[in-house]
Amino acid sequence: MQYLLRISGKHFLQLRHHLFPGDGKEAVAVVLCGRHEKKDLSVLLAHKVELIPHNECKRHEDYIHWKTEKIIPLLEIAEKQNMAILKIHSHPGGYPKFSEVDDRSDFEFFNSVFGWCDYNGVHGSAVMLPDGKIFGRVFTPDLNHFPFNKISVAGDVIHIWNNGRKKTNDEFSLRTVQAFGEGTYSKLKEMKIGIIGCSGTGSPTIEQLVRLGVGCVVIVDPDKIEKKNLNRILNSTMQDAIDKKTKTEMLSNAIEKIGLGTKVISFSSNLFESKAAVLELITCDAIFGCVDTVDGRHLISQLTNFYLIPYFDIGVRLDADGHGGIENIIASVHYIQPTCSTLLSRGLYTEKRLFDDSLLRQDPKEFAKREKVGYVHNANVDRPAVISINMQISSMAVVELLNRLHQFKEDAPSKYAKVMMDYCSGCIENAPEESFFQDVSSEKWAGRGDCKPFLRMPELS
Repeated sequence: MQYLLRISGKHFLQLRHHLFPGDGKEAVAVVLCGRHEKKDLSVLLAHKVELIPHNECKRHEDYIHWKTEKIIPLLEIAEKQNMAILKIHSHPGGYPKFSEVDDRSDFEFFNSVFGWCDYNGVHGSAVMLPDGKIFGRVFTPDLNHFPFNKISVAGDVIHIWNNGRKKTNDEFSLRTVQAFGEGTYSKLKEMKIGIIGCSGTGSPTIEQLVRLGVGCVVIVDPDKIEKKNLNRILNSTMQDAIDKKTKTEMLSNAIEKIGLGTKVISFSSNLFESKAAVLELITCDAIFGCVDTVDGRHLISQLTNFYLIPYFDIGVRLDADGHGGIENIIASVHYIQPTCSTLLSRGLYTEKRLFDDSLLRQDPKEFAKREKVGYVHNANVDRPAVISINMQISSMAVVELLNRLHQFKEDAPSKYAKVMMDYCSGCIENAPEESFFQDVSSEKWAGRGDCKPFLRMPELS
């Protein structure tokens, strides 16, 4: 059984500020968590944080005592909605494991929690150290406990703490370590990354991640290779187009031939039509969206918000001038983290455009009727692709991932919530997260995990 804990960047900073107020004494908080559960996997997802006021606790350097009455409302919600409770406290002295005092406290606390909650799922206990690192464990109904296999934070910085990480000393890994450091390489080797869309920007993104040593990629695309897109899909051949191979099959074979050990899980289907693909993506540590439909982007946004997954959205726009030339070439990478702004709040699409794209996918005849009478505008426009542009913006997206795993840029990662390249005017524009409107509606569902209807999208249920 694998146990995971995920926290948004906003909640991580909130917890760190509260747990380390600067006086060298322990502090505590309780987190209401959503769940994702399937065979051999249980994920706790931080949804709502309840900070236990310092003045309501007896705080010492290596011990804290507090009254649990304050969390009764959270227990009531957890019981009604099958959610989980996570207790997290600090070790100001840096002690890197649970103490005997922690053991006694946890057994007493979770005995009470399971008395409130009839659901059979696990609850969690965690400790934050002064450098922000978190370790923890889950408790089962019979009060057995097991360590979290992985704890991650989806914020401006992407933190991933694996239990029992192993070093690799082969020649390939050593060369990557020289460029990005042992910590970054180790994270990449143990990461599972989803890439949705395997064409113009998707195929070079997959190529880079594989050659950087990512442990597993999940690739999703419903289409077959055609002659018309051989100019932009890496590793594709004329024979692939003649044989009508699916893009995912061709790329899976190419990754296997590279031979660096990256595991591939592929789905030759539309994300809306494959629950299996969606469930597999939930287990990813990061997702790259390389799709050009609004409803596809919206689905990825919902998925990554509900399940606290960092999301890199890649987009390319080429506008023809009507005389055989190109008027504008603009490409962008949007980094979307839970509880903050979204593609919708950033103005990349509107509710109207989302409706139009959804209608086109679900009912093409009705879409055609509405388009004819002027109800639908500028939907599903087929634009040309330029491999040079696609590869450059794909590279910039992967660099953003690397910078958030191990910062090497001068400015903080928060300054790169959006990276836009205007190729005609020759400029790069970076925009910070604070420059965008927060999506209040989306924040309410961050970390909610499994619920009905799934992702609040009835068609997926």
